[in-house]
Amino acid sequence: MKNRLIIIITIINILFVCTYVYADDEDFEEEIGDSAWIYEQIEHTDANNTNEPTINSRSAIIYDRVSGETIWGKDENSRRKMASTTKIMTAMIVIENVKDLSEVVVISNKAAGIGGSRLGLATGNKISVNDLLYGLMLKSGNDCAIALAECVGGNVDNFVDKMNEKAKELGLTQTHFVTVNGLDAEEHYTSALELAKITNFALNNKKFKEVVGTKSHTVTINGHGKIISNTNELLGNLNGVYGVKTGFTNGANRCLVTAVKRGNMDIICIVLGADTKKDRTKDSIKIIEYAFANYTMLDIESKIKEGFEEWNNTNNIAIIKGIENCAQIELKDYSNKILPINKNNIDKISISIESLKILEAPIHKGTKIGEVKLKIDNQTKISVDLIIAKEIKKKNEKDYLEEILKNYNNYFYKLNGLAIL
Repeated sequence: MKNRLIIIITIINILFVCTYVYADDEDFEEEIGDSAWIYEQIEHTDANNTNEPTINSRSAIIYDRVSGETIWGKDENSRRKMASTTKIMTAMIVIENVKDLSEVVVISNKAAGIGGSRLGLATGNKISVNDLLYGLMLKSGNDCAIALAECVGGNVDNFVDKMNEKAKELGLTQTHFVTVNGLDAEEHYTSALELAKITNFALNNKKFKEVVGTKSHTVTINGHGKIISNTNELLGNLNGVYGVKTGFTNGANRCLVTAVKRGNMDIICIVLGADTKKDRTKDSIKIIEYAFANYTMLDIESKIKEGFEEWNNTNNIAIIKGIENCAQIELKDYSNKILPINKNNIDKISISIESLKILEAPIHKGTKIGEVKLKIDNQTKISVDLIIAKEIKKKNEKDYLEEILKNYNNYFYKLNGLAIL
């Protein structure tokens, strides 16, 4: 009897440990109840605070979607576990590879048996890819992640390979996937900065943006409807929030990726490694409000053009050995024409231009001859190349002869008091 009791207790402990290890999002989160505490936190957050945020989360970033600039960060380049924020990439691989989202998937034993947060799928259940996507991103269903991976990749390993291929395609060096759901695993990591880049890439997809911006959705399993709600506590509660994903494992702690747009400012805010759900929410609200209180989107294109035109009207670049005596100069095209600027630095913006003073022909179109630099408090923020707009050919013997004759004629007419033709 004693041995049997020991065996039962051991089994219960093993089951508890396994469940705890696989906990994600819904499991082992503290019970919050309603959204009153979120509103309270929003009200108590100083929307005009100019001090840099102090947060509980181990890693965080405010990423500007328009320019790709990091507005603010805390240890944003360090590798960290990412929990269910992994599913951002999972969803994108599915969307890119499944032509018909109405395709029906039959749930496997593996998908039905996965632990952690779940949509609640059983072996043999039939559900569309579209509803699996909603279950993946709203309910954070690990069962949905496995089912989608098997549907697209044939098996989970093949699907993970696709995730890592996409990471390389995006130029990520601090991101590596091992799982499709974000459950803790060695060598499964990202950084706050690279997770922001993944999220930015995903939000450019209309379907992804639609799914993560949905507060609730009815999925159909075996012909029966089931209403699910989004685990993102800021969606619908904080001004401008339109996604994206929550996450929690014991290794990653609490994580939250949030997309927010107000006016012409569109940012992604990420907190990784918060101690509690309340901490991740408070931290997210704090850095979001900090960004909108202290930064504005500045049209730097007009400032750069103004500085260039003023310089170009007075430039005296000497052209030697060229058919033409002056060069047509233009600005090389550049991407970041609108940048987030700290409001305190607007009066500290200046333009400086550096260029060659002498050019020798032939000079090819597109040749770089200098730079226009936009500086903030004497620190270069962006550089734009000055380039030759039109080719300048080198003089040949005929050109030199014509020039000698022209100069001689001019001298002759001037010497004799005649009008120069």
